[in-house]
Amino acid sequence: MEFVICAIGHLKSGPELDLINKYIKQTSWKVTVKEFEYKKNGSVDEIKWGEAELLFSGVPKGAKIVVLDERGKTMPSVDFAKKISDWQSSVAFLIGGAYGHNDETRKKADMLLSFGQMTWPHFLVRAMLTEQIYRAKTILDGHPYHKV
Repeated sequence: MEFVICAIGHLKSGPELDLINKYIKQTSWKVTVKEFEYKKNGSVDEIKWGEAELLFSGVPKGAKIVVLDERGKTMPSVDFAKKISDWQSSVAFLIGGAYGHNDETRKKADMLLSFGQMTWPHFLVRAMLTEQIYRAKTILDGHPYHKV
């Protein structure tokens, strides 16, 4: 399994980056983070379109697309693990910028995923996502990391 996290904004240092690197290192799956910066001014819609173009440029051919979005589905970690296992393909996770995703991005998703109704900082979402990828691997391997 291969995972690509495509995200708007660059994370240079800090505790979030430390957590991201920790969980990526712990999983035997290949996890890559691709960061993009949209530097043009414009309307909110123009920014969302520009960011979407950048995010989709990082999606590997044939990958399932999971868009992190407040309108998405919340699910237990066990269900998340089963879902990505069922796909048996590369998975690209798209994390938008401050304005979120446009409707077209959501329509192209194989799944909309939410980490709850609260708004989370984008850098923290990356750390939470890498932990859930690691947790999914341990669940599928029967490792005791995930407690039921």
